[in-house]
Amino acid sequence: MVLHGLVAMLGHFPEQVAIVGQATTASAALTIVAEERPDVVLCDVRIGKESGLDLCRQLTAQYPGTKVVLLTVYDDEHYLYQALRVGASGYILKRIDGQELVGHLRRVREGETVIDHALAGRVALSAARLSAGEFWPGAHLGLTQRESEVLELLVSGHSNKGVASKLVVSEDTVKTHIRGLYRKLGVSDRSGAIAVALREGLFR
Repeated sequence: MVLHGLVAMLGHFPEQVAIVGQATTASAALTIVAEERPDVVLCDVRIGKESGLDLCRQLTAQYPGTKVVLLTVYDDEHYLYQALRVGASGYILKRIDGQELVGHLRRVREGETVIDHALAGRVALSAARLSAGEFWPGAHLGLTQRESEVLELLVSGHSNKGVASKLVVSEDTVKTHIRGLYRKLGVSDRSGAIAVALREGLFR
């Protein structure tokens, strides 16, 4: 239903956008891109049970001439950062209208990286931290960026399963990151890690 709605919305701009293929699985998307070599691929963060981020990584590695834009409901900077890490050229929320979407696609095709304005402020705060030498919360304690992201989600009350869903990784991967941050923070459990995070004022 969402796919049909998107096709219908872009159909109002035939002189600016040509839809060369549609897919509901990652494998089908890869086949279409191999055959059509589109300028831009619009992809969700989740494709059924598959990861759109993994698909983005594959597409940007195999077809560097094709840009990938994540069009999603996930209003979350964690997903945004992951999207940028795997080579996405845009991260746009689905509440956008057709004219805005077409404008963003044009900018991406011309070489820009487009980030939804709802997330731009959070990105600016991250940039401010970088310029101040604070690469990410907890960096001075030896945490990697991913461990910091996991800790922030633990502080927010997420379970291991919730953290895995937010970061689009397996629960085993989350457990590995949690063991690492426990060791670096000198604690033995979740409550201890949260206490350190709050005492240090890592997340506001």
